[in-house]
Amino acid sequence: MLTILFQDEHFVAIDKPSGLLVHRSFLDKHETQFAMQMLRDQLGQHVFPVHRLDRPTSGVLLFALSSDAARKMNEQFSDHRVTKRYLALVRGFAPDYRLLDRPLKEELDKIADKYADQNKAPQAAQTEFRCLQQVTLPIALGKYPTIRYSLVECFPKTGRKHQIRRHLNFLSHPIIGDVNHGDNQHNHFFWQYFERQRLMLFAQRLTFMHPYSGQKIIIEASLGESTLALFNQFSWPDKEAAYC
Repeated sequence: MLTILFQDEHFVAIDKPSGLLVHRSFLDKHETQFAMQMLRDQLGQHVFPVHRLDRPTSGVLLFALSSDAARKMNEQFSDHRVTKRYLALVRGFAPDYRLLDRPLKEELDKIADKYADQNKAPQAAQTEFRCLQQVTLPIALGKYPTIRYSLVECFPKTGRKHQIRRHLNFLSHPIIGDVNHGDNQHNHFFWQYFERQRLMLFAQRLTFMHPYSGQKIIIEASLGESTLALFNQFSWPDKEAAYC
């Protein structure tokens, strides 16, 4: 059963687990579980996705309960009136603050985007980053005698595919567990040393003005006990409130 973080007569938000697809895709023909279908069955009514999270990303995922509510929220996302806060565990010591304005060329799938424009110009993409925690581990990896990691707060101002992952990789701070844009040596280390194989990217908070009531809605997802236990190993706070 999916964890419901928010629900009223117009919207419902869940805490999407890492590894769960938002909806059915012919690119993953063998998958049998999808957030949209699971939530529909759980609530006993149709739901309408208004944004997406990558399969390996966990956290706040919002659905509308009617086509009209979906349209209103889609407008807010399109107009960049929704604030999305992510937390990412990355390689190295990230800067205290950085606003990266770097256009991204659209990532096209060989099958799904077979007939898409292959020469489409890069699209504007901005992400704001703040470093929250840093740690040095006395463990040698590769040519380095120690390992450094940071916890970074991420605010994407635009919604390009894999935007946070690609921007952090450009800054030489790839997200741990990112098999497409990350550092496989560190990914393997995390699997062997900490038994963590997931993408360490969390959609922690979603903030928007409710299109019907006009109220400010703030929805937050938990990092989870296993992640907090990992942070405790880094001598970082192990209480959820420290990261909200």
